[in-house]
Amino acid sequence: MKPLGRLLTAMVTPFDEKGAVNYEQAKKLALALLDSGSEGVVVAATTGEAPTLTWEEEMRLFTEIKSAVGKRGTIIAYTGSNSTTEAVEATKKAEKIGVDACLSVVPYYNKPNQEGIYQHFKAIAGSTSLPVIMYNIPGRVVINMTWETIAKLSQIKNIVGVKEANGDMAHVAQTISNTREGFLVWSGNDNDTFPIMALGGYGVIGVTTHLVGKQYRKMMDLILSGKIAEAAAIHRSLVPLVNAMFPIPGPPSPAPIKYALNHIGFSVGKPRLPLVPPTAKEAEKIIGELKKHTIDLPV
Repeated sequence: MKPLGRLLTAMVTPFDEKGAVNYEQAKKLALALLDSGSEGVVVAATTGEAPTLTWEEEMRLFTEIKSAVGKRGTIIAYTGSNSTTEAVEATKKAEKIGVDACLSVVPYYNKPNQEGIYQHFKAIAGSTSLPVIMYNIPGRVVINMTWETIAKLSQIKNIVGVKEANGDMAHVAQTISNTREGFLVWSGNDNDTFPIMALGGYGVIGVTTHLVGKQYRKMMDLILSGKIAEAAAIHRSLVPLVNAMFPIPGPPSPAPIKYALNHIGFSVGKPRLPLVPPTAKEAEKIIGELKKHTIDLPV
């Protein structure tokens, strides 16, 4: 398996003024992200507004972005669903397109138990030769995949890692300690990147990396070099920006990051309903924080 990259960005899906997917802008964004620190992109996931994309739109995004990126970076296709059958079918289609890996989420809404989660991912992995990254995000899914379940699934050869967004560092520590050698843990919360990597995690699948990818890359390189104090300083400097992209209370992601990208001059359009853009007051806070940072994304 070729390296998928320590720093991956879960990229937004650009829309035009009529709300249609802007495929040309999506290709430009993917290339801009590779120019600003990312080693690959995750396409059509939560930040890419998967819940409101059609399968046709998703598959075309995989195709177009893969064509634009070529061998410059990796393309990870989001193929998750709360239907195992649909997740399997989407993964098969993505594999035919030629993506480098797939990302699949713990099933949402129907609330499976741990055995159901295990069987879900086992079925997906058994349907493809692609590397499979699991996605644990109980804040959106409701159900948490335990470290025991992750460890069991890590024994399946092409389940190569997990995007971990449950915010529990004890869980992360147990995951790293009990999964097979070579199993990778990516942070799924931007602010957890530093502690997860300090515990032995692999990297991040980020959102704020749209804006400050080079700075995340530098922080990660410092951690890997054992320069923890210097890495921690970068981490602390980025925390307020991350909080501005994930405000509580405030508009849910990806509304803030889309607003930020539009504001700095990289047009990605508005989010699709039921998500709405930030209010004027919310936007003012985002702009205020953006002014405090150097933006790495070429515009």
